[in-house]
Amino acid sequence: MVFDYIDGDAGEGECAARNRRALQECRLQQRALIDVSRVDMSTTLLGASSTMPVTIGPTGLNGAYWLHGDACLARGAADAGIPFVMSTAACLPMTDIARIGGLTKWFQLYMLKDRGLVESFLQHIHAQGFDVLQLTVDTAVAGRRNRDIRNGFTLPFRWTLANLLDCARHPAWALQMARGGSPTLRVFAEVLGEVPKGSTISEVMQQQLSSSFTWDDLAWLRRAWPKKLVLKGILDAGDAQRAVDEGVDGVIVSNHGGRQHDAAAATLDMLPAIAERIQGRAALLIDSGFRSGSDVAKALAWGADGVQLGRATLYGLASGGQAGVRHALAIIKDELRLAMALSGAVSVAEMKGKGV
Repeated sequence: MVFDYIDGDAGEGECAARNRRALQECRLQQRALIDVSRVDMSTTLLGASSTMPVTIGPTGLNGAYWLHGDACLARGAADAGIPFVMSTAACLPMTDIARIGGLTKWFQLYMLKDRGLVESFLQHIHAQGFDVLQLTVDTAVAGRRNRDIRNGFTLPFRWTLANLLDCARHPAWALQMARGGSPTLRVFAEVLGEVPKGSTISEVMQQQLSSSFTWDDLAWLRRAWPKKLVLKGILDAGDAQRAVDEGVDGVIVSNHGGRQHDAAAATLDMLPAIAERIQGRAALLIDSGFRSGSDVAKALAWGADGVQLGRATLYGLASGGQAGVRHALAIIKDELRLAMALSGAVSVAEMKGKGV
């Protein structure tokens, strides 16, 4: 059930497949007779220096994949010298992640129905020293994730005979959960004063999230949050331009990894038009479907400043905890260096325009 949550997608999986197909069909230039003995992958993302144009993006329920999974991801990112984005759906308290060294001071916010709760939440995020706030805007309604419905997957775990038998077939995971206790949505619990419950995780989220957040509300959030503000979940060039006009510091081209709108376009297909529209006036990141360093290079070639990883590091986490995260990031870094060198680019800036 845990693997199905990580690996699953909305509807029939068409959007998730479209993300991968767009990346597979994208081509990069191959250039020769260029000195690529030194390839510099370092860059700056929203004011933070990063060893490569990659962040570990916000993912929820990480404590269900590995004991203290949020901390494993944050430490893996810190070891690699890249930012980590803490999720509202984290399984550890905000203070635990804020104490970890490295570029961990990014936080992802789901807009709650109660404006007063949001205001107190923002104060708490600010007090913990987070510098970048990522507002997810593609969850006005919850996507239908059939695997989670079939498994009844939620937090706290809802036990059925089928789930118990499934867990018995995975003793190492079961022992971890027994040792650490069943993971819960700790950040939600801190804000709401109780642990939200529902028959599936989508139901839990839908109970809490606002379906009426608009551009007028974004203007309020921009005034309420004094530091860098990023919108995650943009797929339309007009929306991207308006977001920048409203004063956001960054835009993340995202379809939630194909986990929301099954008929949505692939993010890579929409990237060039969005890059053209905002003209470098804000940081431009992308996610959804990116698995390798070559994929990261393709995003750079078509106008992105960086890529947020989701499943790529979650598979590493679920396989080996913090060591698995480090290993996944090391592979991606090696693949990115190779792709840049063979494209004749010795810096992140030189990868721009290398698509064919």
